[in-house]
Amino acid sequence: MKQYIKCGTLFTAAADGAETNQTIVTEDGRITFIGSSDKAPPPVPSDSTLDYSDYFVLPGLIDTHVHLSYGNAQTEEDIDLFAPVEYRALRGLYSAQRVLKAGFTSIADPATTGVVTLAIRDAIASGMFIGPRVMTSGRQITNRQGLSDWYPTFIGVPETSIGVLARTAEEGIVEIRTQVKQGVDFIKIAMDGDSMNPATGLISGYNQEETTAMVTEAHRLGKKVVVHARGAEAILYSARAGADVILHCSWMDDEGLEAIVENGCYICPTLSLVVNDIDFTQPGDGCYPGFPDAHRRELESAQAVLPKAKDAGVPFLYGTDCGFAVTPYGEWNARELEHYVNYLGFSAAEAIRSATSVNAEFLRNGDEVGVLEPGRRADILVIDGDPLADVRVLQDKSRIKDILLDGSRIELELNDDIKLMALEKSYSMWSNVYTQEKVAEILGGDQTAPTLHARTA
Repeated sequence: MKQYIKCGTLFTAAADGAETNQTIVTEDGRITFIGSSDKAPPPVPSDSTLDYSDYFVLPGLIDTHVHLSYGNAQTEEDIDLFAPVEYRALRGLYSAQRVLKAGFTSIADPATTGVVTLAIRDAIASGMFIGPRVMTSGRQITNRQGLSDWYPTFIGVPETSIGVLARTAEEGIVEIRTQVKQGVDFIKIAMDGDSMNPATGLISGYNQEETTAMVTEAHRLGKKVVVHARGAEAILYSARAGADVILHCSWMDDEGLEAIVENGCYICPTLSLVVNDIDFTQPGDGCYPGFPDAHRRELESAQAVLPKAKDAGVPFLYGTDCGFAVTPYGEWNARELEHYVNYLGFSAAEAIRSATSVNAEFLRNGDEVGVLEPGRRADILVIDGDPLADVRVLQDKSRIKDILLDGSRIELELNDDIKLMALEKSYSMWSNVYTQEKVAEILGGDQTAPTLHARTA
């Protein structure tokens, strides 16, 4: 039985333009025809029709930087120490469904606890649960100067962390081989840290020889490599080593750009965490003002260097760092499109293609998604509005009229009244140290005033 999908406006992501009065024909979840409605093969009585003649139809969006095990974390401890990994997997499946309902039919997770996202990937792929197509790494490999070595050395990097400490290339290669055995889709290496790191700044955690050895081994085992690299040194080493994707690239210099072009690397800027932190963080938040101020400096640098990469023809993947409290699941995934337009000089069509056809080039079986054309899977997003005229329309979930996976409409009701469990967070007992001066400030000057619970005579 065939299914006919009538499109008011169709954006296939194969090119920047859109066409009107188009029809997509699907059979067994795949597209068999796409083109002008008057040229579509005639239907038979057993065929079905979805009429989107009043709407804009495009491929399902793809987010290549979603962390399903994080749980909208407010602290690094929330990510690494709290909630059993089994609970994180169940919570992560719910989170994946929230991202799907925001119009993202495929995602990639570069850094997960244990094999949490691998389990989510397989549970969805088996048909056990509805969810987006998932591609994932294991724990991110890090050194002393990289992400995930957050804690004092007497604590180290816990087994429940999203990272694993590899102090040498040899240790990194052992971890790569272990993760390949576990079934990861790609390898993640955290080459440096974050812009507000007071101890090491953005020094690369691995030198060139070490980086090349690990990337070479991952490639030998048939796995792509994604690196976290914000600073110029880590970007250069990663590009020279032939890393497939470089996340952030905020302080890329000309030498690094030259190496990226020469070695065919992709860049995934991931501006959402940076911009959301700047826009949303409040004075009462623990990271204020240090983190937003650091991200302002990072955004200023990214605006200066990343358009150079675009002009040089470097392909840009689309990812959001979804999973933090400031980038919660399914809420801001489409906002990155706006950042590409506002900060990087992309047209709306270029930004959407980054989140569809270009992202598909990275995915496992990416030749099946990301573009609407015969032979590919019918992963489709239907919108009330024109995102080519205003890309922000994709942030408005009320305008999502339908989401199709393999040509089937997604009918997924999620409970939005999720209760935070005590096991998910650090137990914070007080928000102040109650010195005499602080108590006087709170009580209006009389720090000796009896409490309401004082014993009376």
